[in-house]
Amino acid sequence: MTIKTVHLTNYYHSNSGGVSTSLNNLLKAAEKKKRPISLIVPGEKDSVISFNEYAKIYYVRAIRSPFFDRSYRLIMPWKYTFKNSSVRRILLEEKPDLIEVTDKYTLIFLGLMIRKGFFSSLGRPILVHFSAERMDDNVAVFLTKKEVGKKFSRNYVANILLPFFDFHIANSEYTASELFEAEAEASKWLLKKTERIFSTPKIPLKERVFICPRGVDLSLFSITRKSEEKKRQILKQYDLPTERKLLFYAGRLSPEKNLDLLLKTLKALTEKNFTLLVAGSGPKRKWLEEEAKKFADKSLILVGHLDKERLADFYANVDVFIHPNPHEPFGNTVLEAMASGCPVVAPNSGGVLTYSNQDNAWLVEPTPQAFSNVIEKIFQNGELRTSKIKKALETAKENSSENAVNRLLSTYEKIYETFIKNRNAFEVAKLFLMCFHFLV
Repeated sequence: MTIKTVHLTNYYHSNSGGVSTSLNNLLKAAEKKKRPISLIVPGEKDSVISFNEYAKIYYVRAIRSPFFDRSYRLIMPWKYTFKNSSVRRILLEEKPDLIEVTDKYTLIFLGLMIRKGFFSSLGRPILVHFSAERMDDNVAVFLTKKEVGKKFSRNYVANILLPFFDFHIANSEYTASELFEAEAEASKWLLKKTERIFSTPKIPLKERVFICPRGVDLSLFSITRKSEEKKRQILKQYDLPTERKLLFYAGRLSPEKNLDLLLKTLKALTEKNFTLLVAGSGPKRKWLEEEAKKFADKSLILVGHLDKERLADFYANVDVFIHPNPHEPFGNTVLEAMASGCPVVAPNSGGVLTYSNQDNAWLVEPTPQAFSNVIEKIFQNGELRTSKIKKALETAKENSSENAVNRLLSTYEKIYETFIKNRNAFEVAKLFLMCFHFLV
């Protein structure tokens, strides 16, 4: 049987990162696999485009995020709760077998509503939540690092996120571990209440959670792009001397990325023949621009947003890629750098450990001294550098976008089989709240 899927997320726009890249890879695979796949994402206005014969993208008019990063838009609950609301119309038109939501905030109530029967005309599609990040990390960065923030995250995940969906997919073991930690550490009294109220699926959580790492496009990110001429062009573009060693960071310029470590590492380097090129955009860009003025001799240069082709050229022709975030959910850019034959320095923690290790990268404690020390050692040991790059290329091949998509599609099939086999475990009591009757 061909499973028809619809995917909803707020993490999608023209310059967004790993989530949009992975979803675009999935849409490309739809045609090759002849599987109907649709995407529902926020946009400036309601519209629909055909990605290919089997894939569509529905844009739903949505407000800009009022905080954190205004380059993103948010599909709010009223876009799917009321009769004739845009998301509801799309779902009724598509009639998917499986609905996947990649969002922990404004979109997750869709799962509860469908499980509780408030989309009666839709039938009963399988409901999957995709965890692309950890909520506790976001709370620690944007709200509070105190214990109350961790407790709030644990109880939110355990009592709202987990029971609202039939299954959960995570992009790394690091991301998935939050789900199990939440179930183990949340208030037991509250957990019993919500399990009854929300009719939590009656099979163990470990049988409802799957891990599907993201992949890298090897046709785009490749060591074959490496050339002396391209290196000279980059140096010339930023008016840098030919002997300058190029460090590189690419990603969202946002608080959760731990960007301060980049600047402190640059200052800690004993050799001063380095320039750090920073690619990307986000709410921390203005701060970085001000910080760049404090560095002499063009040691820090912001290069702005790079299109995919230009980004691939940078990866292959800089000297070291630096990834500063110790709580990265997965780290697509690290995998892209590996595929490009670029040495990677990253923290020895987080989702990057899904595919990186001491054989294919330089993993150290996320401190300026540790980062600066290992960066300088990369240039002192050519044999080790060559060995790790070779291993990194093998790792990238194992984690190609094609392999990642096949893994994800196979997971959907496993989920479908499990749901059909254990359907009674996912059914909810026929309890309808009178105040919601007007939604049906």
